[in-house]
Amino acid sequence: MSADLPPLPGPAADLLAAVGAPPRLTAHLSLVHEVARAIVEWCAGYGVPVDREAVLFGAATHDIGKVVHREELSVPGSLHERAGYELLLARGVPERLARFAGTHGSWGAPGITLEDLLVSLADKAWKDSRVRDLEDVVVARLARAAGRESWEVFSDLDELLAGIGADAPHRLAVQAVHPVD
Repeated sequence: MSADLPPLPGPAADLLAAVGAPPRLTAHLSLVHEVARAIVEWCAGYGVPVDREAVLFGAATHDIGKVVHREELSVPGSLHERAGYELLLARGVPERLARFAGTHGSWGAPGITLEDLLVSLADKAWKDSRVRDLEDVVVARLARAAGRESWEVFSDLDELLAGIGADAPHRLAVQAVHPVD
């Protein structure tokens, strides 16, 4: 992995190597993982219990299904979601960690946890993509869990995401130098 990329957790890095993840995918996952770390640290300030390990592993592997559907490295698609979930399960990853490959694009689905939402948020925020529906769900969940006013959580989240977004051009440039194959 390039020195420009933040390190991935060992188990995630090992999985990506074992399945032959292309450099662009590994770079993307590393950058999303870095943003997820910042988001999880921010959440800690609200005193809301978050499964940090799960969020960070989920961010580091959420697009692993793109090794099966490589066309989705260059064009939008969702076939990689189910494929990634199944790939992770087949590799012995527990369902509580594998699920993020399948849930990161479906934050409105029933049964979505705060951890699922945080992986989805990191996957958008790393490139400064703001998705109002997703952010509204995150704000509502955090406000309810922390006993805080929604406007206060919204304001804090907006500030966090603006800061993350400011570094997006650098992250996009770092990803772009890594070949798709």
